[in-house]
Amino acid sequence: MRASGVLMHLSSLPSPYGIGTMGAAARAFVDFLAAAGQRYWQLLPICPTSYGDSPYQSFSTYAGNPYLIDLDTLAADGLLEPGEYRTIDWQSPPDRVNYGSLYQKRWAVLRKACDRLLQNPPAAYADFCAANAFWLPDYALFMALKDEHGGRAWSQWEPALRRRDPAALAAARTRCAGAIAFWQAVQYLFFTQWRALKGYANDHGIRIIGDLPIYVAADSVDVWSTPEAFQLDDDLQPTEVAGCPPDGFSATGQLWGNPLYDWDAMRRDGFAWWVRRIRVLCSTYDVLRIDHFRGFAGYYAIPYGQTDACGGRWRPGPGIDLFRAVEKSLGRLPILAEDLGFLTDDVRDLLRQSGYPGMKVLEFAFDSRDGGDYLPHTYPRHCVVYTGTHDNEPVNGWFETAPAPDIAHALDYLKLTREEGYHWGMMRAAWASVADLAIVQAQDLLGLGHEARMNTPSTLGGNWCWRALPGAFDEALAAKIRHQMDLYGRLPR
Repeated sequence: MRASGVLMHLSSLPSPYGIGTMGAAARAFVDFLAAAGQRYWQLLPICPTSYGDSPYQSFSTYAGNPYLIDLDTLAADGLLEPGEYRTIDWQSPPDRVNYGSLYQKRWAVLRKACDRLLQNPPAAYADFCAANAFWLPDYALFMALKDEHGGRAWSQWEPALRRRDPAALAAARTRCAGAIAFWQAVQYLFFTQWRALKGYANDHGIRIIGDLPIYVAADSVDVWSTPEAFQLDDDLQPTEVAGCPPDGFSATGQLWGNPLYDWDAMRRDGFAWWVRRIRVLCSTYDVLRIDHFRGFAGYYAIPYGQTDACGGRWRPGPGIDLFRAVEKSLGRLPILAEDLGFLTDDVRDLLRQSGYPGMKVLEFAFDSRDGGDYLPHTYPRHCVVYTGTHDNEPVNGWFETAPAPDIAHALDYLKLTREEGYHWGMMRAAWASVADLAIVQAQDLLGLGHEARMNTPSTLGGNWCWRALPGAFDEALAAKIRHQMDLYGRLPR
């Protein structure tokens, strides 16, 4: 069935409190999507962000991002007084997130709410802690210990804690009991609001597409609590780290720095770590997009300590065995595969064997720096087409920065005109294509350019900051989009 959706992270919603949240603006965006004839809202990972503020570098695979908790909802629930947060200067212009200000000011507000929650916790709180006992205690202890160590990475803690000596952990649980309770309460608040938002979206015919980053951050509870799942040396340092080789976009490649998985060890227990991760995320979202799918066919390994990605080499991944193990345990799941990057026959074979729809990015169709085959006349039906992703320019930004011959090719192929707007012509091409699902960036719906780019890979600073202005997603825009959905057979039936 033909359908369409919009890619927009929660942090990009309008808000008077410095960052988009799971409150009224999120529900208003659901209303907009429904009015515009959409069926999907695609998000970036909703996990806590760490160094660089990237949702792809998180302290935890399973936890939710405390910044996304809505403060007005907490006040309505009796956990905050309006004066405790509405008078705070979040030091953020309406169209940007100031993460430094959030880090300095948000925690004190959340502590007030959690203190009130823990004074008389509802029965649902104990139920939540019990249902999430496989990850929540370790996460809360990890965050409490980070606080105790001034935010330093776990690799810099004293040896007994780094190596999870049982006596040291027991002492820490006693010593940090108050902080542990706080971090558990924060997660209860997050997932209470998340379930309410997801329920609202589903009730209005909108399904949530979530994101599974292939790698986890080195400074994460995942690596600290299960070091045997990763390629670490005797001192618990990575032997090699993740990234991408040099290409047309970067002469030195991308050095992500994430520790790599010990696939042999994971294979021995039937990929239990991955089965659990996918099970949880498929219950968190309606549809799951698996990031960097090519890394399961073969992954790029860079020696630890390198300053760029030039010295890496390709190593074989787990291949179809991983996804067969997942399907054997969990059944057939609604999964999308981000099959972008350096594609080889083994990646194409893995996508075919998995049966998952792959991705087509319209900007790549005309960008000589990519070299992929993404022209719409080559698409199969069983795919998802995007104008661009969170790692790309908005359409108008692409036209500001792409090589002149590439721009000329796009203008000729798509017959784009300034009168209509290049962004509208590019979106129409996605909607008109044979792809079963078409996803456009929210920035493209608003006709924004380079200033609204979400992320520039392999850079630090200024990323993940864009926010939509209040009132940007109005009834007139919804009606215009809905007409396009009707024209191209993508209205919900």
